[in-house]
Amino acid sequence: MKATNQNIPFEATHPGILIKDELEFREDIKQKDLAELLGVKPSFLNEIIKGKRPITADLAILLEKTLEIPADYWMKFQSQYEIDCARIKEKNINKIKLIELWNIIKEYVPVNYFKKQGYLSEKLEENITKIKLIYSINTIDDLVNIFATKKFAFYKKSEKLKIDDKNMIAWNSLAEFEAKNQLINTFNFDNIEQLTKNLNNIFFENNNTLTKVKDVLNQFGVKFLAIEKLEKTPVDGYSFWSENNPAIAVTLRHSRIDNFAFTIMHEIGHIALHLKNNKEQKFLDLTHKEVNHFETEANEFAQKKLITENCWEDIITNYIPLNDEKIVEISNRYNIHPAIILGRVCYEMDYYALNTTIDKKLK
Repeated sequence: MKATNQNIPFEATHPGILIKDELEFREDIKQKDLAELLGVKPSFLNEIIKGKRPITADLAILLEKTLEIPADYWMKFQSQYEIDCARIKEKNINKIKLIELWNIIKEYVPVNYFKKQGYLSEKLEENITKIKLIYSINTIDDLVNIFATKKFAFYKKSEKLKIDDKNMIAWNSLAEFEAKNQLINTFNFDNIEQLTKNLNNIFFENNNTLTKVKDVLNQFGVKFLAIEKLEKTPVDGYSFWSENNPAIAVTLRHSRIDNFAFTIMHEIGHIALHLKNNKEQKFLDLTHKEVNHFETEANEFAQKKLITENCWEDIITNYIPLNDEKIVEISNRYNIHPAIILGRVCYEMDYYALNTTIDKKLK
């Protein structure tokens, strides 16, 4: 049977302590007297009392005769002491190994971030186990290999963005870890059209939006996570397949309704257009400016679902140049949040200098 930590004392107790206690209790015999009775030098007995020498079988028999404590008791005491010493040594060796492992982990994992998020405790062994679960690895070597082999495919890079690999992989791994823990409804690709309509209604109202979006996504079988970003992780959204469901993770780094709505629709575009045929793909979206054909398709999907082609044609034909009054009129006519209209126009027509009072805050 494997010993537990509760079986291991902080410090092993040598049987010499019992000799010391007996001498203090008995007034009729001194340490020098006992040494003479045992036939050993006082210095030899003193080393036993201080735990520097073991009690042998021969000495145990002599102690039985002089102190009237059974020899087998002394031998069991000595044996337990040696066992405890061995267990303490093993415990310390294991503790050293854990410290060494943790020092390696700190090179590849933003430990303070995970502590802040409540994933780590004060117990080193539990923390190492937790990191293995979050990063979906069996050994620390696997963690090291992630940084040598893991490639973030299908995400939009920009030379202007400063990306911290440690933080990005941490955010990415945490999103996948949390997604595994979600149990939601069955997903059906045929329901995506209705899902986007329901989401647009939520975006238009922009009231308790994050909770409502999560509820409707879960209802339609899409896992949803809002994971706090780290430094130098300029990520908006992440779409991937988790167990039997698609999943969307966001950072809310801008906390704007137009950015949030576009990110959600963009990731649903990946689900509808790309994950349907290849569930092994993963789309980590950093910026909407530099794109490949996957991102172009997801962008177009998001644009058309948020603002229909007919609505957009109406805006271009009848409402340019724009002002707040016209934006609100379009919003009420098509049930589209004003900030989403403004965001699209700014992006498409470089209207960023437009003086506006439109509230863009995600609520």
